[in-house]
Amino acid sequence: VLRVFVSALGRPTIATAITFLALFVNGLGNWALVFGHLGLPALGLYGSALSSVLTSFAMLAAYVVVIQADRRLRRYRLFGNWWRAEWSRFAELLRIGMPIGLTILAEAGLFTGAAFLMGRIGEAQLAGHTIALQVAALAFQIPFGVAQAATIRVGLAYGAGDTRAIALAGQASLVLGIGFMALTALTMWLFPGLVLSIYVDVDAAKNAALVGFAMQFLVIAAAFQLFDGAQAVAAGVLRGLQDTRIPMIIAIGGYWIAGYGTAIYLGFWTPLAGVGIWIGLAVGLVVVAALLLMRWRMRGRLGLLPA
Repeated sequence: VLRVFVSALGRPTIATAITFLALFVNGLGNWALVFGHLGLPALGLYGSALSSVLTSFAMLAAYVVVIQADRRLRRYRLFGNWWRAEWSRFAELLRIGMPIGLTILAEAGLFTGAAFLMGRIGEAQLAGHTIALQVAALAFQIPFGVAQAATIRVGLAYGAGDTRAIALAGQASLVLGIGFMALTALTMWLFPGLVLSIYVDVDAAKNAALVGFAMQFLVIAAAFQLFDGAQAVAAGVLRGLQDTRIPMIIAIGGYWIAGYGTAIYLGFWTPLAGVGIWIGLAVGLVVVAALLLMRWRMRGRLGLLPA
């Protein structure tokens, strides 16, 4: 919550700095607590968990200190009289926030469910699926960040009643998100072996089956990169317009009916098997991206713009 607060008020570099600091603290904590350095006991996995908890507390403390020290952030008195909740705001937060949470759950659930299906096909397919999905998830982080920025910029323009700024912020965000995913798609198509070598020895004979499946899945991942970026950013710009309920319905229907339904059919009722499951993932993303982009283009006719 504090990370979003500072980003929404024009201080995203603070969030980035604290995140990088947390990475360092967590790495140091794992090194010390897992293996027993700096005079601390070697706690193994328990030490890793303890390091994560301590890092979370350190991040919270860092945000509190920064918010109190920064003049622009301090004037909002975020921690002043916090026990006196403005209950009238809770209904509005739930109205906007619950559909966002369910939308994210629908998308995450699709990929989790795909892993369940892949596990029923074979171990090598599941391993290849996991690696290809990690690559796609890593590439997704940039458009995910752009989507958050789009929500902030479109939201500010929406609050100001500036329809031109809404259009410019939305268009710029879509170009950035889709453009970056186009680059990642080209990278996956042109250098699949290099990409996979980050995770596994592609030349080892014992990994031949795993790498073969991962290569197949990576080709499909490259194909849906543009749509993945488009749906993420389109959802972000619509959230800036406080439009979350219909996008939630689109996400649930697109991911679970079109996407997961296709994955089950192609994965188990055709010879495509694992490739069929990935085609199902692509279908879900294409459907959701197309419908969200259509809703963004029709924002004026749908009454989503400020009066």
